[in-house]
Amino acid sequence: MSTRLQLIEACDFSQEIKKSRFLALARPISSADAALAMIKSLHRSDARHHCWAYRHGEDYRFSDDGEPGGTAGRPILQAIDGRQADQLVVVVIRWFGGIKLGTGGLVRAYGGTAAECLREARYQPVRASSAWKASCELRDLPLLRARLGALDAEIGQESYTEQGTAWLHFQAPDTCISAIRDCVGAITRRADALQRDD
Repeated sequence: MSTRLQLIEACDFSQEIKKSRFLALARPISSADAALAMIKSLHRSDARHHCWAYRHGEDYRFSDDGEPGGTAGRPILQAIDGRQADQLVVVVIRWFGGIKLGTGGLVRAYGGTAAECLREARYQPVRASSAWKASCELRDLPLLRARLGALDAEIGQESYTEQGTAWLHFQAPDTCISAIRDCVGAITRRADALQRDD
């Protein structure tokens, strides 16, 4: 599989097609929940349609937001996949100009606006990462969370045992696992505290 790319920064692109204005907003995301929150934050009250797609690894979704089915969200997702882009959301906002574009015209407008936005964006390769969990005493949890965050770990859920210990679940770049293993060992003083989170 080819190297996936992630946005370095937000990118916008606007164009007018038959008197309708289309604005594409591409934003990096850290999770599917972050994508949905970003979509909500980009809403413009004066626009008729907010069509979108996101991809975060194998997780993806898209929406036509009132446009005919298959004419907006899927073309935006195809533009994302065409760039081998990952960990991003693209919202294409349409201000209707009074001229109907037809289904083919909508596919070209939404997909093309998203593709042009992504063509102008700046990227970096997505670092390979994997899911892990670390066990620790409750008193060590804040320190462990802070240290793992400093080592580029993306902290997830916490779970607790009846014995008074905690599991901290996280995603971490594969290149950082050696340092994370040392960190977890130093804090917990246990060799078995770090495990793959399958």
